[in-house]
Order: sequence, then C-alpha cells, then structure tokens
Amino acid sequence: MSGVPDHKEAQVRRLMDGPYPVVPAGLAAGAAARGDRLRRRRRVLRRACWTLLFAAVVALLVWASLTHAWTTPSSGVSPPLEGW
Repeated sequence: MSGVPDHKEAQVRRLMDGPYPVVPAGLAAGAAARGDRLRRRRRVLRRACWTLLFAAVVALLVWASLTHAWTTPSSGVSPPLEGW
C-alpha cells in the first residue's frame, strides 16, 4: 500500500467500533412473514408448473393415440400396381 490512510476504511472502523444501531421491534416478525409469503408463492408456482406439464403430456398422449402419429402416412402419389 502507499501508506496514505484510506478514508473509507477509517470510516468503516469508526462504525464498527461505535455502538450498534437499534433494531426495530417488528423486524424479525416482518422478515418471517415475508419469507412465509415467498415460500407459499413459490410452492404455488411450482405446483402450477407441474400441473401444466402433466396436462401437456396427457394432451400429447391423447393426440398421438387419436391420430396414430407413430405410423407413416400413406403415399397418395401413385396408384397401387395391379395385374403385373
């Protein structure tokens, strides 16, 4: 280092050495309530996503079974050869 005192470091040291600030009375309860809300919201979102994915898979399976998507379509380009 250059030996020049760092003003920011000195200010941080003064803050750390001084008395700690007073924490508001409802801070912990408010933080817990906010955490509960976030957890519930994420749980609902996760369940909605899983439900949507399940519905999409079911719809795909129903569509594939009704249209027989795994079979090749018949060629309508030329008629079948008969009598050869």
